[in-house]
Amino acid sequence: MFNHHTPGELSLPTRRRFLQQVGHGFGSLALAAILDEKARAAAPNPLLSHAPHFRPRAKAVIWLFMTGAPSQVDTWDYKPELQKRHDQVLPGSDPQTGFFKTSGKCLKSPFAWQQHGQSGTWVPEIFPNLARHVDDMTFIHSCYLKGNNHAPAAIELMCGTNVPGRPSTGAWVTYGLGTENQNLPAFVVMHDRKPRGDDQIWSAGFLPKTFQALALDARRKEAIDNVLRAKDETDEQQRAALDLLRDVNGAHAQARPTQADLAARIDSFELAYRMQTAAPEALDFQSESEATRQLYGIGNKTTETFGRQCLIARRLVERGVRYIQIFAGRGTGGDGSVDDVPWDGHNNIETNHRSCAAATDQPAAALLADLKSRGLLDDTLVIWGGEFGRTSDAQGTVGRDHNPHAFTIWMAGGGTRGGGFHYGATDEFGYKAVEKKVHVNDLHATILHQLGLDHEKLTYRHNGRDFRLTDVGGHVLREILA
Repeated sequence: MFNHHTPGELSLPTRRRFLQQVGHGFGSLALAAILDEKARAAAPNPLLSHAPHFRPRAKAVIWLFMTGAPSQVDTWDYKPELQKRHDQVLPGSDPQTGFFKTSGKCLKSPFAWQQHGQSGTWVPEIFPNLARHVDDMTFIHSCYLKGNNHAPAAIELMCGTNVPGRPSTGAWVTYGLGTENQNLPAFVVMHDRKPRGDDQIWSAGFLPKTFQALALDARRKEAIDNVLRAKDETDEQQRAALDLLRDVNGAHAQARPTQADLAARIDSFELAYRMQTAAPEALDFQSESEATRQLYGIGNKTTETFGRQCLIARRLVERGVRYIQIFAGRGTGGDGSVDDVPWDGHNNIETNHRSCAAATDQPAAALLADLKSRGLLDDTLVIWGGEFGRTSDAQGTVGRDHNPHAFTIWMAGGGTRGGGFHYGATDEFGYKAVEKKVHVNDLHATILHQLGLDHEKLTYRHNGRDFRLTDVGGHVLREILA
């Protein structure tokens, strides 16, 4: 604020100079406030609903993320040859495929399999409820990626690459389309214990933080930090405090136009204020009928958490939330202990997968049935899958290690083909994807396409280059679309 002095001059300003400088300062603040008000009035709200590139088939996405990586050959990719060749040498096995070392001997699925639906899709006994919905699903059996451990693979599957700092799919969707409901975030994540990869999995990366996810922790019953107003504060008092905060922060941001996160933080205060009424109502599943709560398994200790999350996901979709991810909670290990990472059957694939399926099968099936009965499945894309698959040979004697070379993801609704359609294939042991291989960039290109976004046109300039979710790859899987 003060002028510099040459040696010999007083180090303190004179009274006249002090008043002169302070006066100039107040004038600058006033001008900055006026300019900021005009700029904010002229600048579009980044979360306003944006027109897609073309007519979308889906309005929303619900990704049921099976944290820990389900075994494709024990869930949706039935392999009779693996059953026949149990304990024999697995052709082409590589003990370094996963994170540990495997035996090189075939391990058959411990589950009984039956065909279901008009499509005759093979389903293991652990999915009695989802088995009734196979004719609504499209199965992609030939997925693969690079990472062979949970965190890098989950980041790759969610962000298109395992390079840290990249935006997740949900952030890209929010950036591209905005939100249909200004009182709720466009991108919501629900989790129990955080998955490996932590917040990076749903990060906004280098996109403005306006597009970040609202993360809800199931252990806190989906409570939202900083949304509830202090008991002794009126709405008028809070509004006045927010207006003052906005004005001060706005003036600060005006002098720092390159700091996008500053504007995002200002917007976050406003969103929190608007959410005080909308969010509690959206999360209040107690207003649902007893029949609906029972459908989702709420009240059953095994299915309670995932059921509550799936029901909330349906309620959020009804209220205009575009992108929802649910990271499945915990399962049990081979010794009966609770796993930090569910679906991670290193020690005992049967015990682990029975436990995880018991917790997720009924709620996931309920979500499909509920969306369909309400006419929402047609324009809601539901995705089921984990970060990679598992080996066809044994880790130890009854476990399976990580396998990035083959895994299955199924989709339902949102303009996908359905009918129990099966796309791509693994080899006869389910070990590697061999037919119509699908990289994560292809999955993302297809998801964006169903939302009306051209993955090659959805770009953001950062550090001198244009980035996109699919980087320099990605092809829309048109064969799986209706």
